[in-house]
Amino acid sequence: MSSLLYTRSRFSVALRVFTLRRFSSTVTWNASEEEKVTDATEEDSRFIHPSSVVHPNAILGDGVSIGPFCTIGPFAKLGRACQLYPGSHIFGNTELGDNCTLMTGAVIGDDLPGHTVIGRNNIFGHHAVIGVKCQDMKYKLGNECFLEIGDNNEIREHVSIHRSSSPSDKTVIGDNNLIMGSCHIAHDCKVRNNNILANNTLLAGHVLVEDYAHTGGGIVVHQFCHIGSFSFIGGGSVVSQDVPKYTMVSGERAELRGLNLEGLRRRGFSATEIKSLRAAYREIFMPTDMSSGNIEDRLAQVEQHKELGLFPAVCSMVQSIRDSFAENRRGICKFRSWSGS
Repeated sequence: MSSLLYTRSRFSVALRVFTLRRFSSTVTWNASEEEKVTDATEEDSRFIHPSSVVHPNAILGDGVSIGPFCTIGPFAKLGRACQLYPGSHIFGNTELGDNCTLMTGAVIGDDLPGHTVIGRNNIFGHHAVIGVKCQDMKYKLGNECFLEIGDNNEIREHVSIHRSSSPSDKTVIGDNNLIMGSCHIAHDCKVRNNNILANNTLLAGHVLVEDYAHTGGGIVVHQFCHIGSFSFIGGGSVVSQDVPKYTMVSGERAELRGLNLEGLRRRGFSATEIKSLRAAYREIFMPTDMSSGNIEDRLAQVEQHKELGLFPAVCSMVQSIRDSFAENRRGICKFRSWSGS
């Protein structure tokens, strides 16, 4: 009996060594013999669980760690120190920068023409689905489609971000964004930098979110709307027109409710700047003189004001409102005379 146990033990060790050698042979770089010798030390620092399937053409950087039951396709490129937790997958022409993390069940990329390019230090939460085919009925099979994501983004569980719907456009996520659980960012959206999208924020196609915007939970944004910098959208709102810079909107059909005062203070706007923005807001949306004309007249009056017109923030807000009334834009959210700052 002891000899039988000894034989089994020797066989088990040999099988384990053979299995590890087979899987390690599938993850070598496509490189010349000289490059393979040079990179030998780097390959030793990688970890690939034997249950994962890594195509031999995939490019893996130094320090990559791939957990159990992961899949990496033939055109994938992973930067240094990327980590894949169990059951995460990378498909299609997809490139990850250094120090990216895929939590359990995350899926990045799609086997479609085009590509998904992701920067450094990004975290993709459990079961996030990033860079897959859009849900636009105008999409034609075979068209190239694109997604670009910058650096230092935290993209939480069950978030979906789709590629563009045509070769002439791309979906773009900038840097330093927090995109909370179950958000959806549709084809051709542009989300710039330092934004916070709370849970269940839904952006339809071609939406633009500028910088430092903040949404409450469970909001819906109509396609082609623009969300201005430093703005705030209250939870549960349906946004069907543009949100000007520095403002706050809320409501079942979102209406202007004043300035995003707390957001402005947190972002370092001075008391003088905030005071000037409040005065400009009142001139534009809460006129006391009934002969002050239409909104374009009031915008011009604020721009020409001897004091307010000197503040860049005021001029920026005026320009944001004016741009929303340009051709092919949706105008701004409705406002009421009692909406104060």
